Amino acid sequence: MATILVIDDDELVSRTLQRALKLYGHQVMVANSGTEGLQTARRHRPDLFLLDIMMPGADGYQVCRQIRGDPLLADLPVLFLTAKAKDEDKIEGFRAGADDYLSKPFNMEELQLRVKAILRRTSPVEVAPEPANEVIVGNVTLDCRSFKVTTPMGVALLTNVQFDLLYHLMSNADQVFNSQQLLQDVWDYPRDTGSPELVRAHIKNLREKIEPAPSDPIFIRTIQGHGYTFSSAATDTP
Repeated sequence: MATILVIDDDELVSRTLQRALKLYGHQVMVANSGTEGLQTARRHRPDLFLLDIMMPGADGYQVCRQIRGDPLLADLPVLFLTAKAKDEDKIEGFRAGADDYLSKPFNMEELQLRVKAILRRTSPVEVAPEPANEVIVGNVTLDCRSFKVTTPMGVALLTNVQFDLLYHLMSNADQVFNSQQLLQDVWDYPRDTGSPELVRAHIKNLREKIEPAPSDPIFIRTIQGHGYTFSSAATDTP
């Protein structure tokens, strides 16, 4: 059973989510503002945040950035659940540090599938093979202990989702993965669940951190009509 913190100023929405998620076996806490949510999270560290964006005072983007900047909360997953459905809203959400983004109105079954996938991916596994300390492809090194990636551009710290995505691509360099494959392999979503926009947004954020020219990537390449690959050929970047 997971503990989920819903932060939404609409009490009808938050109470509806609380009742529905309890039916799936979760323990649910509710906060009606960002300030209250952060205070609750620091007292009772949840397993997952469900976070609205449009709230009085600090909006969801600001709250998410505060979560990512708080050593006690920084590693916890955040799922935005909001009526703001434009691409630029989603990109802003991922830049703030969100793990996933679901637009209102939403299907409760899809929400539960996404919640399960996030929790499965972020929960500790009792018996797991010891991961390699580093993954090296050409002149890019991914440190699996510090979540830092070193490229000719310098060193960048990755979020949990960015690390998982880059680890998968680098561990399978030169293989091409479409968005649905990545949603299954990295996000652990069931087939035909989740949006390709989620993958595109995180690919874009990764490119901004590691590519010399994000609009003309040499490491994480798009293979038109097929998907994404991490190229092992990009080894001579100055």
